Amino acid sequence: MTDLNLPILDLSRLDDGPAAAAGFRDDLRAATHEVGFFYLTGTGVPPELEARLHRAARDFFALPEADKLEIENVKSPHFRGYTRVGGERTQGRIDWREQIDIGPERAAIDDAAAPDWARLIGPNLWPSAQPELREVAEEWVEHLSGVSRKLLRAWALALGAPESYFDEHFGEPQTLLKIVRYPGKDDPTPQQGVGAHKDSGVLTLLWVEPGKGGLQVQRDGTWVDAPPVPGAFVVNIGELLEHATQGYLTATNHRVVSPQAPGDRISIPFFFNPALDAQFPTIDLPAELAAGARGVTQDPSNPIHALHGENALKSRLRAHPDVAEIWHADLLAARASASA
Repeated sequence: MTDLNLPILDLSRLDDGPAAAAGFRDDLRAATHEVGFFYLTGTGVPPELEARLHRAARDFFALPEADKLEIENVKSPHFRGYTRVGGERTQGRIDWREQIDIGPERAAIDDAAAPDWARLIGPNLWPSAQPELREVAEEWVEHLSGVSRKLLRAWALALGAPESYFDEHFGEPQTLLKIVRYPGKDDPTPQQGVGAHKDSGVLTLLWVEPGKGGLQVQRDGTWVDAPPVPGAFVVNIGELLEHATQGYLTATNHRVVSPQAPGDRISIPFFFNPALDAQFPTIDLPAELAAGARGVTQDPSNPIHALHGENALKSRLRAHPDVAEIWHADLLAARASASA
């Protein structure tokens, strides 16, 4: 552990020979068994790409309101595009941030017999006033997808599974890139930039604007700060990986406290998850690891599904009730009827 409250792992150790690679896998397993969060350096992501993405994010949020609302997510049945401040919720409470959601660029599925989660498949919304945003965002997703695959192969070996375990069960990854701005608040007490939650998928890599705090991670019942580290991503696992290991790996509550006005903060999380139709199986852990599995504590109001598409759809419907009411009123009605 470090005085930063979270472990720091260097991904480049995987390329430094068998002993260094084994040491990295041991550290990776320990960090995600004990904490669920860590800093990751040595990813090979070019600093020039970080700078371009940061600049593109700042340029987008500086656009006139009309240019941002051109791609407002209420125009997308696939929950893509721009969300204005206050347009997303966590645990039913309003998050004080604005953002763009970018997923895999695919054609929408026009088939009444398709499963409900197929409604998440479709094109992104890109601002006509900033054509360069698409290029840099897609390049970022490509780099971070490679980092994610490398991590998952290391996890597989660390958990006693074949190195290709996650590759075989992932299918075509359902990625999600969020480009987020947290405006400053004048309130004297901490305010909800994004409320306390666990990520619902498998793996998150978070880039935070240098020098900007606000992310907090819950450790042993206490909220601890996770400030940005130059050249590092903050990495955490989601509930699906906890579920797959029967609680041996830990999905951890985290939140963002709004910055004080007039400051603000750019944050860019990348979520790497299985295909929507992937059934994520339980990993058969070695006996010495299985003994440390804590089981999965499920919230009856927010159950974990092995099928990733069900998790993803559930999360989108809850987080964006305005989009859900406009495009998916039938799903809301069916879910309300089933729970009645």
